[in-house]
Amino acid sequence: MAVRIRLRRIGRKKAPVYRIVVADSKSPRDGKFIEIIGLYSPRQQENAITLDAERANYWLDNGAQASDTTRSLLRKAGVLKARHEQRLAAKLQKGAVPVSEKPAAE
Repeated sequence: MAVRIRLRRIGRKKAPVYRIVVADSKSPRDGKFIEIIGLYSPRQQENAITLDAERANYWLDNGAQASDTTRSLLRKAGVLKARHEQRLAAKLQKGAVPVSEKPAAE
């Protein structure tokens, strides 16, 4: 089963609100889903994204793929940057040498 993190539309006509859900890739846009992990209100100016970063990371760790729009929302919420920094810190603790600290070849 391919799992996707994507948007599910709720709200009234011409006033969209989207839930950020984890769903099977074959289910329809507003159909069955596994879990709600956030809310996106594009017409609201402040705090348009409400997201449970811990659950988003859990699903990304377990192989869920984010849709293009959801990936940009995760980026705006800072989830992907924090995820990248955690992975980088884990690599550095294992003993990998970062590119900037390698000695120059003479």
